[in-house]
Amino acid sequence: MSHSHPPRIPSVPAVNPPAAGSVGAASVAAPPVTIVTDERCLAYHDAGHPEHPARVRRTAERLRETRVLSVAWVEPLPVTREQLLRAHSPALLERLLLPRDFDNDTPAHPEIRAHAERSVGGALRALQAALAGETAFSLLRPPGHHATRDRAMGFCYLNSIAIAALEALALKAGPVAVFDFDTHHGNGTEEILLDRPGCAFFSVHQFPSYPETGAASRGNAFNYPVRPRATRGAYRDALAAGLDGLRRFRPGIVAVSAGFDAFCGDPVGQGKLEVEDYRWLGIAFRELGVPVFSILEGGYSRELPELVLAYLAGLTAR
Repeated sequence: MSHSHPPRIPSVPAVNPPAAGSVGAASVAAPPVTIVTDERCLAYHDAGHPEHPARVRRTAERLRETRVLSVAWVEPLPVTREQLLRAHSPALLERLLLPRDFDNDTPAHPEIRAHAERSVGGALRALQAALAGETAFSLLRPPGHHATRDRAMGFCYLNSIAIAALEALALKAGPVAVFDFDTHHGNGTEEILLDRPGCAFFSVHQFPSYPETGAASRGNAFNYPVRPRATRGAYRDALAAGLDGLRRFRPGIVAVSAGFDAFCGDPVGQGKLEVEDYRWLGIAFRELGVPVFSILEGGYSRELPELVLAYLAGLTAR
């Protein structure tokens, strides 16, 4: 279901709703960016945890007020058990219902399986939009790229991007590529997609760093590790190498795990990227000339709204 404004964001002063399919008084001629979100993703948190509701709340407000983009707001799709089981074991689905923390970083919040399923639904809705020719971004939490077939970990409970990639394969939209530019390796995505025909995984990330995977490529998983505190130029070189690999794969559709924690001001990552580097990434994906959809993974700085806006501006640049 479409909305002319994003779902209500608690604790933010009300603003006049924008015209349908736009934000503020945007005078942009380009088609709107489809943003998938749901206010229920703001309902859980742990005090002091970096993966907190303000990440989504503040980003939604920034997108609401911008005149750089037009935005169409939509809700996540419902998710079927069949879609979940393509990537995850029945045991993990049952474990997500138990009130027992997975690790120190991954608490068993009340209703966390429902929250995680909405994130999956956001990725599936973004996939649907991309196949319809739209630029789409899922702005939901929790993130997903660390979740493996059998384990929730690293703030992640269900692997939204892997589930969406497998849905794209089921829809015969491939070859399907997942490109992950979060500063932490998408270990779960790699594990789930490893050696699956018709798809490939590309990851540019710090190493050594959590979760201590992704040191080298294997099978259809192509890893481009960057040393912690590497220069901005070195990080850009790794991203460029990953993009070159992506082009050689010649994907029919690209699913992007968009993590913004390689930003120089991020309190969790140790990267040196600047705001304009995320716009450059968006331009690079747009220039592939194939459907692209993105979902929010990491990114914990106060500048996250500006980083997302820069990335989306690149995706829609003409």
